Amino acid sequence: MAMIGGGPGAFIGPVHRLAAELDREIELVAGVFSSDARRSKAAADVYLIDPERAYGSLDEMFTAEKARGDGIDFVSIVTPNHNHLLSAKAALAAGLPVICDKPVTASLSEARELAGVLADTGLTFCLTHTYTGYPLVREMKARIAAGELGEIRKVVVEYPQGWLSHPAEGKQAEWRVDPSRAGAGGCIGDIGTHAFSLAEFATGLKITRLLADLGAVVPGRKLDDDVSVLLRFENGARGVLLASQIELGELNGLRIRVYGDKAGIRWRQEYPNQLELLHGDGRQEIINAGTDVLGPWAASRSRTPGGHPEGYLEAFANIYRDFAALLRGDHAPLLPGIEDGLRGMAFIETAVSASAQKAGWVDLEV
Repeated sequence: MAMIGGGPGAFIGPVHRLAAELDREIELVAGVFSSDARRSKAAADVYLIDPERAYGSLDEMFTAEKARGDGIDFVSIVTPNHNHLLSAKAALAAGLPVICDKPVTASLSEARELAGVLADTGLTFCLTHTYTGYPLVREMKARIAAGELGEIRKVVVEYPQGWLSHPAEGKQAEWRVDPSRAGAGGCIGDIGTHAFSLAEFATGLKITRLLADLGAVVPGRKLDDDVSVLLRFENGARGVLLASQIELGELNGLRIRVYGDKAGIRWRQEYPNQLELLHGDGRQEIINAGTDVLGPWAASRSRTPGGHPEGYLEAFANIYRDFAALLRGDHAPLLPGIEDGLRGMAFIETAVSASAQKAGWVDLEV
């Protein structure tokens, strides 16, 4: 693997590296870790790779790696959003598959352009919607698909954080509130797309309409930091999506509840090793991770027995493990791809526009 982005001081670069290497199927060997050539080369010490393979530019990396007998097999893109399309196109032009952080690009038009390039090249592409990698999220999806909840009636997905409750300071926050680097959406692009992805992934249903109310609560902020969206799904089910980065005291509280005409089910990211199945007669089943009751989608991506918690890094590693399977020619049906990226960008831009125009209910069109 080569990495684009994730230079010294970055949060998400080391997370990608740990996740990719957890199962010993992938090794980080090269990268362009920063747009600053000096910082990029300095990252060799951070990632403990050959200093000669920490490159100053994309052209330098792709030229040098192509000439090696042990050159890179794929590229991981972990830059701010505005660099995703440029980096992905360069990697695809070099004949390399791509795994990319979300959202897929900085705009829907860019996502459509990338989809066209992928169609032309036929190369493999994955979007790292990490939370779809949790075993019990996959168990939730399997049980809903099997009809255990009956006809889906209501979906509530929430993603509260509080770390941007004050003016952004520091590198990690700064670019996320900058339209030139983050794109049209702030909170909705950063974490709202995770909630959107989780709702569609878990239920197997597409969102078709929405009513959005987005706001910038912190004075002077140019992008939204608080999001409320009403949803309609393709089967007529109602939904609510709440995402906020100004709910002071909240950490990373992603959670989802799905209700059908037979039962309900709920999962919380901060307590990821339990799934709750709710029955109309008051019974509540607790489904534990790492136990024999799990179906193949969850069991095949669990690493420890029950009572030995698995969390964020293991879920992230499942995305990379599935990606490695695809590159080997195996089947990985639960892996997010370019269609998920297109839908995520359509959600961001539709919600931003509809909220600004006070448009009420609007169609979600990709």
